[in-house]
Amino acid sequence: MFVVQNVLWLLVLIGVMIIIHEAGHFWAARWFDVRVEVFSFGFGPRLFGFRKGDTDYRFSAILFGGYVKMTGEQPGDEDADDPRSFLAKPRWQRLIIGFAGPFMNVILAVGLLTGLFMVKYERVAGSDQPAIIAHVAKDSPAAKAGLQEGDLIVRFDGKNKPTWEDISLKEVAAAGRPLDVTVERSGKTIQTTVTPMLDDRSEMGTVGWASRAEVQVGDLSAGMPAEKAGLQKGDLLLSANGLPIQSMFTFQEIIQTSQGKPVELVFERSGKRQTVMLTPVYRKIDTGPIRWVVGFRPEPHLKIVTTRLSFAEALNESIDQNMKGATLIFKFLRGIIERRMSPKSIQGPIRIAQLSGEAARIGPSAFIMLMSMVSLNLAIFNLLPIPILDGGVILLLVIEMLMRRDLSLQVKETVFKVGFVFLMVVVAFVIYNDISKILPAG
Repeated sequence: MFVVQNVLWLLVLIGVMIIIHEAGHFWAARWFDVRVEVFSFGFGPRLFGFRKGDTDYRFSAILFGGYVKMTGEQPGDEDADDPRSFLAKPRWQRLIIGFAGPFMNVILAVGLLTGLFMVKYERVAGSDQPAIIAHVAKDSPAAKAGLQEGDLIVRFDGKNKPTWEDISLKEVAAAGRPLDVTVERSGKTIQTTVTPMLDDRSEMGTVGWASRAEVQVGDLSAGMPAEKAGLQKGDLLLSANGLPIQSMFTFQEIIQTSQGKPVELVFERSGKRQTVMLTPVYRKIDTGPIRWVVGFRPEPHLKIVTTRLSFAEALNESIDQNMKGATLIFKFLRGIIERRMSPKSIQGPIRIAQLSGEAARIGPSAFIMLMSMVSLNLAIFNLLPIPILDGGVILLLVIEMLMRRDLSLQVKETVFKVGFVFLMVVVAFVIYNDISKILPAG
């Protein structure tokens, strides 16, 4: 049932993305009097539609995509000499037409969050508080850098007085890259360098430190010690073997160091304290390593503050969040190119379908947030200098503008063929990557 829901919500998600993206190309083309022959939602054979003026508005058989076909758009088209053809227009006009699609996706990303924040703006209580380290994992980059619990991070990778959000945004995309850290400890200022490592499970950079946060029981595994002991999702964890639980890592470390011995867990449910004994079992969970587990995923117990923002405040916050998102995407791409980050972190259509369904089941706010993120990702991906994508078209136009002459037809055809092959390889990889994450490890 969830599979069908995921596919349907994916169609809704990409449907909005495609229509907005292609509408950008369409409106820009019409503005410069370029004849648009087809505006298609989907690829392949035409299913149904209608014609208005010069344009056939259609739905096609393969719904995962869409396109706008302009007269004389491709090199060698027989209509290239038509005064209303794409290639007959000045290069600067063609550049604007190529850029209009990704630009509309950026506008959509900003607009969605602006509208959402005017109705419902959520933030984690205390998210703007000083970044105090609550836990340092054993043998982690943070531990090797000499960092300790209780250290106050006053500067991180050039950012003064960072919040944990600032730190996380830099950390996840910086695997293998040394980062400067300045902390205050007992009135002393200590400067050091920490190099995030690539986490095998998340495929993201991690330093091995954590902020102070309440921890609750997340999803439970059937038949495991936690479920048998009567723990429920949402139970607030207070201590384990007498040690206060200040972060998820604290709890996980206690379980690992138990070496299979019973752990006394104190938790709170509906305002009442309760105590259970859990005996960890040594086994493999999902695709992770074999380790001591009790059968639930600890997760932060976040206190969410909900307000409404004015239009100006919502727009400013939306632009800020989209800027942070775009910066993170470029850092990930840079890390992949420099071979510090794993390309497995890239999400394909199958994973996006899962996220679409999950977000839709959570509620409209989560789905709008996802739609904004996907729209921003689509804009940036389309602007990459890969032939056949908008960024490739723009790059060729810029080269021709600098050369003050057209590239030969043979060169253009070769470039587009190479770009098409490269794009198909990328598509095949992300689909394989999505499937490999779903299938159980052999």
